[in-house]
Amino acid sequence: MASALRGAAGNLLKALSGAPRWQVLSCRPLSGAESAPARADATFKVTMVPGDGVGPELMTAVKDVFKAGDVPVEFEEFHLSEVQNMASEEKLEQVLTSMKNNRVAIKGKIHTPMEFKGELASYEMRLRRKLDLFANVVHVNSLPGYSTRHNNLDLVIIREQTEGEYSSLEHESVSGVIECLKIITREKSRRIAKFAFDFATKKGRSKVTAVHKANIMKLGDGLFLQSCAEVAQLYPKIKYENIIIDNCCMQGARHPFAQAMGRNIANPTAMLLSAANMLRHLNLEFHSQMVSDAVKRVIKQGKVRTRDLGGYSTTGDFVSAVVENLRHRPRY
Repeated sequence: MASALRGAAGNLLKALSGAPRWQVLSCRPLSGAESAPARADATFKVTMVPGDGVGPELMTAVKDVFKAGDVPVEFEEFHLSEVQNMASEEKLEQVLTSMKNNRVAIKGKIHTPMEFKGELASYEMRLRRKLDLFANVVHVNSLPGYSTRHNNLDLVIIREQTEGEYSSLEHESVSGVIECLKIITREKSRRIAKFAFDFATKKGRSKVTAVHKANIMKLGDGLFLQSCAEVAQLYPKIKYENIIIDNCCMQGARHPFAQAMGRNIANPTAMLLSAANMLRHLNLEFHSQMVSDAVKRVIKQGKVRTRDLGGYSTTGDFVSAVVENLRHRPRY
């Protein structure tokens, strides 16, 4: 199964600067040759923003699995939604304060209304800008136990999300004529390129590909390509290439999550694995591996599958199966 990981959660983990607050780790003896897991002596506070659509259901799945696995994380939960009329300047500031204090957050998608209500930048966009969440990192990875059209996938998509089409600069020059400004700067183009090459270096990946539309937007995307090429020269051990977006997107797939809202049928795999990545970021390696392994065992066993995987299991069924597969839980 190809699962997209580190979406909104990954963005927050990468971009909220500063090391997480943690104390000395302690161990307990285990039977056999198994090495002793490390655990935190304190509970980590994490900001949780469920968002819209199936977000609240997926966050419930995370909380249920964490509780069953005795994961030392305490969530500060905020419901921020434009489409459900649960958004305000005051609430946005509360979320920002919590994120800055905790330095780690996990969030679902905050849907952006299509109609114009006097503010071009959505709350999602404003969160990104205020916290400078410039890199959207998505890991697409095949999991054993479920065959797809393309197997053995292992790629990472890194997207700049504070300028370009996200500039939110539009105006009506004359009646019936709208101008949309796509802002590209050398500074931010080089920053995202360096992020991608640093990521590739750290994760042991051999190639970075810049995806663009410079054949049409010759100046804007041309500057982006030039910046990427300049940064690439600083990383001679990593192969660099570029490709036009049309050729890159041979096939696109969208999952109708909005249609699954409130029906207990959403697949929580990606959110649970994102939560496991968050635990690794907090240096809770044992708990991270425990959650990740449990999810992957459920997929590999193939007994519990949600509708998107061709089965009839509910979100709750999947979560229960993950809980049953949690092994070697730490004893306090």
